Amino acid sequence: MRIGFGYDVHRLVEGRELWLGGIRIPHTHGLLGHSDADVLIHALCDALLGAANLRDIGYQFPDTAEEYRGIDSKILLRRTTDLLHAHGYRVGNVDATVCAEHPKLGPHIESMKQALAPLMDVGVDAVSLKATTTEHLGFTGREEGISAYAVALIEKTQ
Repeated sequence: MRIGFGYDVHRLVEGRELWLGGIRIPHTHGLLGHSDADVLIHALCDALLGAANLRDIGYQFPDTAEEYRGIDSKILLRRTTDLLHAHGYRVGNVDATVCAEHPKLGPHIESMKQALAPLMDVGVDAVSLKATTTEHLGFTGREEGISAYAVALIEKTQ
């Protein structure tokens, strides 16, 4: 068994849809990025890649590559899972926390888990998601961006 840690942050801007955990969440602002900027999926990818010693999301899916411009981050998570399989690993479980003042994410947690679990070839019970605020402190508290932290356990299959 191996563990990995991931972190990501994206700026909130007007004129973009908000995608978190593979689902669209109604909000006045969305996250800015080369892809759909799903900060939660990006943190999960980094945790999984780190656990397998496969560097990080920027290395595997560089934001300088046109093929990833506007890409649905669910595709990146699926490709990350496929990379793990190719290296003889499978996902055991993941645990992640999203930091955002608004929108309130509690009502969306189950939908996110349902969207993420099949991308990692795990059951919904292997995906733990939490949401918190920063009590109006820092860039998240000022609603300038959203951040996410994730840890992942992977297991050798071969």
